[in-house]
Parts: sequence; C-alpha cells; structure tokens
Amino acid sequence: MEEKKRAGALRDVDPFTVEIIKDSLIAIGDEMFVALQRTSKSTIIYEVLDYACGLTDNQARLITQGNGVTGFLGTLDFSVKDAINKFAARGLLNPGDVIITNDPYGGGGTHLSDVCLVMPIFYDGEIVAYSANKAHWTEVGGKDPGSWTTDSTEVYQEGLQFPCIKIFEGGKPIQSLVDLIAANVRMPDMTLGDLWAGVAALRVGERRFVELCDKYGKDLVLASIEQLLDNGERLVRLELAKLPKGVYEAEDYIDDDGLGNGPFRVCVKVTITDDEFICDFRGTHPQVPGPVNCSYTGLVAGARCIFKAITNPAIPANEGTFRPLKIITEPRTIFTAERPAAVSTYWETMLYVTDLIWKALAPAIPERLTAGHFLSVCADVLANIHPDTGELALLVEPTAGGWGAGKYKDGENGMVCIGDGETYIIPVEVAETRYGFLVDQYALNTAGGGAGEKRGGTGVIRDYRILADEAYFTATFGRHKFLPWGMDGGKPGTRNEVRVISAHGEPERVFGKCARLRLRRNDVVRLITGCGGGYGNPYRRPVEKVQEDVRNGYITLNQAWEDYGVRLNPETLAVEELAPQRQDNRAKD
Repeated sequence: MEEKKRAGALRDVDPFTVEIIKDSLIAIGDEMFVALQRTSKSTIIYEVLDYACGLTDNQARLITQGNGVTGFLGTLDFSVKDAINKFAARGLLNPGDVIITNDPYGGGGTHLSDVCLVMPIFYDGEIVAYSANKAHWTEVGGKDPGSWTTDSTEVYQEGLQFPCIKIFEGGKPIQSLVDLIAANVRMPDMTLGDLWAGVAALRVGERRFVELCDKYGKDLVLASIEQLLDNGERLVRLELAKLPKGVYEAEDYIDDDGLGNGPFRVCVKVTITDDEFICDFRGTHPQVPGPVNCSYTGLVAGARCIFKAITNPAIPANEGTFRPLKIITEPRTIFTAERPAAVSTYWETMLYVTDLIWKALAPAIPERLTAGHFLSVCADVLANIHPDTGELALLVEPTAGGWGAGKYKDGENGMVCIGDGETYIIPVEVAETRYGFLVDQYALNTAGGGAGEKRGGTGVIRDYRILADEAYFTATFGRHKFLPWGMDGGKPGTRNEVRVISAHGEPERVFGKCARLRLRRNDVVRLITGCGGGYGNPYRRPVEKVQEDVRNGYITLNQAWEDYGVRLNPETLAVEELAPQRQDNRAKD
C-alpha cells in the first residue's frame, strides 16, 4: 500500500522536482562531510580526510555517500544493517539515539580505529532513513600508541571494541560509556573530540533530511530515493554493457604478515556477463597470524572501489550502482578473516582485492585501467614527547606514491593509493608544529623503475628528524617485496620501504614493516614510496620525452641510457647515442 502511494506521488510531480530532491540528498552527504572535517580534532580526519559520511534508507540501502577514503565504500550500509538487526527490528530505537560500532567481523567494521556512528532519522513517528559516518580515530587504546600495529596476533590487542551499542539515548550521551572510552585511550581529548564531531555530522544529516520531508512531503522524498537508486543502477549497467564479456584471472602475493610469515598467494577470477560483474576470490590464502587480515566488509569495499572506477566514477555512490556486482568467496581466508584474527593493518590486504581485479582486467580494457601503482597506504605512526609542550604527540598518517602508466598517459607522481581516494598528506608545517620533529626533505623518488613508452609515476621521499630524546616508530609499507606490475612490455615499478639513518653510529636499517622501533635524538626516518609500473616498451618512448624527464628530474642520465637507450650529454642534454635495441624498434615501426 505504501509503495503504491509513493508511486502515485511520483507520477503526480514533475520530473524537475524529483531531480531537485535527488540532488538535495547527495548534497546532504556532502554537507555532513564538511561538518565532520571542520569539527574534528585529529589531523588524520581534518587534514587527511580519512572518513566517510552518508545516508541510507530505512532498509540500510545506501542513498548517498561523501567520502575521502574510497575504501569505505562498502562499510556504511553494513553498519546500518547491524543497527537495524540489533535495535530497529525489536523496536528499540528512538529519536536522538546514536549507535557506535567498529566490529571488524560484522557491522561494517574494518579495523578498530575506523569507528562508525549511526543515527535513525524519524519523521511522523517512523524511521525513514539513517545518518551514518565512519572515521579513523587516532587513538582507540590497545597495546600500541596509535592503536594499529604490525605485530598484533589477536584483535584484543588492537584497542577498544564497540559491538554495535548505543552511545547516545534520546539525544543525550551515555556518560558511563564516554567515561570508559576516556579511561582507555592515550589521548582522551582528541578521541572524544572525534566522537563529538561524528555526532555533529549525524545531526546535520538528520536535520537536512527532515527539512526535505517538510518541504516536499515524506512520500515524494522516499519515492525519489527509489528513483535515485534505480537511476544509479541504470547508469552503471550502461557502462557494464561496454565492457568486454568473458572470464579474466589474476594472482599476486602479499609480502608477509608482520610476524615473519609469508608470502601469501591471493587470486581472483572476474566474469563479466551482460547483467553481472562477478568476482570469485576462492583459492586465496587462509587467514594468517599477523594483523594483515581483512574481513568480509573490507573485501566488499575493495571490490566496490575498482568496480566503480571501471564503470563510471562520476556516478554518485548508492546501493543501485553496486547491484550488478557479485562477490564469491570462502570463510576464514586472508580476505574474509573471522574473530579473533588480528586486523589492525587490514588495508595491506584489502588493497589487493582492488589490485587483483585491476590486474585481471587491465589487458582487456587498457583505455580504462593503467599499470599497477605503489598500492600500499604506506602508513606510519610516530610517538614522542613533544619537545616544546612536554605532552604526548602522536602522528598517524598515510604517504603518497607513484601510479602506473596508461595506454595514453604517464603515471601520476606523488598521489595517494586507490584505497585512500580523495585524501591528502599532512602538510609539512602542520606535522612539524603538532608532532615536534623536523621534515628534512620532501621530494620525488627518482630511484628508477616503471620504465615504458609511457613512464610510471614517481613515488616520494620524506625524511623525519627526531628532536625528542626518544621516539617510537611503527610503519607498514606493503609492496616491499612484490613490485607494482607493468603492462604491455612496460617495466615494474619500485618497492616501498623505510630507512632508518642513525645519528649514533648504528648501521642503516631497511624494512617494509616495523613495530615500536626506538629512535633517539637526530635519528632520521626516511619514508620511500615506490614508482608505478610502466606501459609499453621503453625503447618506444620518444627521445624528446626522455630528455624532458631528465630535465624535470624524474629520471637520471644513467636511467635514460639503461632503461630507454638514450645517452644524453650531461650539460646540454643533447642526444649522443641511441642503443641498438631502440634502432631495432624504430625499424619495426
């Protein structure tokens, strides 16, 4: 009866009004996003934008999502479903209630640092929608500062778990739970600040949705939501029809789990039909002892991320846009870990979900997909006592790197990985002021790699000089052992790595993962991210492009000769010699 009533409401209104309502719903997600950024106390939220905001309908179907992190595309609706099953289905939700959850094994969780808040939106006494957001809190407790680490062996070491519980009732915080959080985190003011910011964003979503119902009527708004979802599906299916039908497979290897185990084989079989985009991950390695495990939510998010990129990234994300995507998997794999598996660095594995589908399809649709990129978030935690304030300073951040070259373009330089989406790096000035160290350099990584007719993008180098008496450093730089892949004869990229340069006579250390590494005053931590894979035979790269690359500092004179077969004069950059292989390629052309 309700559906017929809404369909009738939709027929009686001109399509322009419906379009305005649909655009207004999308704008609500964007306004929530800005509200959270402007009220948060964590740099990883207000500078990096490591969070997502959005609305679902009363069935937990995603209506709109404003997000910095594309890796959260599979999470908000899962969290709302959990809240519906636990509370709404039993009539236990009231206006002003807020649910908090970070359960990695259900309810839209990824790792404990990513905390989701959900609020029911009531209109005329019934729940008509949900407002939700998910943000990376700098501190949620656990055995390590920053709450994620590379050597945990079970989730209980990784921080506070919120198993889909109420933190607000009737618009008022449950003070006992707030006190419990404050007592179990190292920086309670920052953590609670992130909580209040999340609640503020939820209330923006609630207020704007109610205003929309007041203006146009509840039935028309709900009917417009149905059209928004159906339209999203229609647009995606138009793009799906353009993709080549068939079965495509890829495999790769995850470096290790942080505890010395590995590598771990992961694989996918992608089947594209007229109606479906099917990703089968069966055969992937079982869950592992270390914290690189990814739960099912992360698997879905990784698949949604690349599915959206392949079809039409410009379509606003909603439940309809993901209807053709089907996922097949097995329980207790490294992609579908179950309690109490350690998951604090889950992104190292979730990103392989995206990359495997990318790698499988890149040869078939080179006009849409590039060669492999540096892949890892390349995240680090640096904890020290700030030399100016005497208080704990806790840096938690991602790092940018090089993207792969495409059929028609060079790779992008110094850009965050695909899982981080539209996020940013903490500015040098902010890092130095807030965390009490010096950034000695922030430069492009010209170590080579990614050679091709189209050159892979370069990674970056960032040096941190310790000014405190001591500091503790944790990092996970995946793709340290298995390089970004090239395409069509292009060379692989280079690895991600961390180097510690001691000021106290100790030998230089190089690694991909570390936990709580003790540093002393004037030690330097050098963060190095890899270059993306190249596309096409390097000897086909035009000579003038090679000269330009050297002039701009993207490659060295030695690399110009060794990788591209072009010997240049060191002073004038005039061509002095071309390698015989380059001559052979010209003859073939």
